[in-house]
Amino acid sequence: MTIITISITIFILAILIGYEVIGKVPSTLHTPLMSGANSIHGVVLVGVILSAGSIETPVNYILIFIAAWFGSMNIVGGYTVTDRMLDMFKKKNKGN
Repeated sequence: MTIITISITIFILAILIGYEVIGKVPSTLHTPLMSGANSIHGVVLVGVILSAGSIETPVNYILIFIAAWFGSMNIVGGYTVTDRMLDMFKKKNKGN
């Protein structure tokens, strides 16, 4: 098997397993699970930093930029959702 065949197979299996796992999560747990998963996307940024050291072509620069952008947006979104979720549990001041 070639490396591209193995990579495509792993990608398709990851999609199928991810769909099955997320599909069985109750709606009350979906937001906390996804906000935590989004904040774990820091691993993507570590991969971007490691990969950025060995890029040589302009196409690779564009792909690295896109990966860094999406990874950063996912991290910010995860922390934003978590912050909004935690705000729901704070006590309200009735005097203010």
